[in-house]
Order: sequence, then structure tokens, then C-alpha cells
Amino acid sequence: MPCVFCSIASGDLPAHWVARGPDAIAFLPLPASALAPGHTLVVPREHSTGVHDATPEAFTAAGLMIQRVARAMRTALGASGVCVLNASGPGSGQSVAHLHFHVVPHWEDDEYFAWPEPSGRRLEGDLARALSDAADA
Repeated sequence: MPCVFCSIASGDLPAHWVARGPDAIAFLPLPASALAPGHTLVVPREHSTGVHDATPEAFTAAGLMIQRVARAMRTALGASGVCVLNASGPGSGQSVAHLHFHVVPHWEDDEYFAWPEPSGRRLEGDLARALSDAADA
């Protein structure tokens, strides 16, 4: 089955476009899944399943598009801030197996809070050292 985001990027499926660039695109999610007015999906054109396998170029293109969309939200919607959300890989809640970011506008008086609650799950040992060793590998 073809990737739905690749099909949108190629023009094979319709979208409500926010911005299109040579390396990344931005469009509105399905109305039933919008977290706030103006919630936008940012997707690199290059296919990868998530942050683990994305090329530096795809990640950079997505980051630059996220910034472009966030600035547009401030200008067009009067948003005072944005929340950028990503889920990558099994167990993360990722809904489409293509790297993508949700850019959700916020206003000082809104009551929406998009930060996850702590899970209470703790890892034994020196977590900082394990992460540092893995990041340096």
C-alpha cells in the first residue's frame, strides 16, 4: 500500500495546502483530527518512517518548514506560540509511517495543553550516561 503522505506530496491525493516547498510540504489534517484552528502537518517529501531513519536533509527541510508555518500562524492567526509534536516508531502512537510533525497554534487564553503527562516509568541505572554513550556511538 502506498504511503498516504507520499501520495499527497506527489499530488495523487488532495490536501488543503498551507505551503509547498521543494523538500517539504505543509497541509491541514483531516478536520476531525484538528487539535486547534490552523493545526498543520509538516512532512518532508523524502520518505522516511520517523526521526530514526530520516536523512539530515529531510530533517532540515522539515525544520525550516515548521518555522515558516509557525511564523505564518503568528501573522495570520495571531497565535502567541506553537507546539510542535512528533511520534516516531512503534509504541509512540505514530499514525502514519512517514516522518511528520504537527504544528499546533496556541494563544495565551486558550485552555489546550499539548504536553504529555509523565508516565511514571523509570529506568534503573545512570540514564544520562547511557543516553550519552548511545548518542556518541
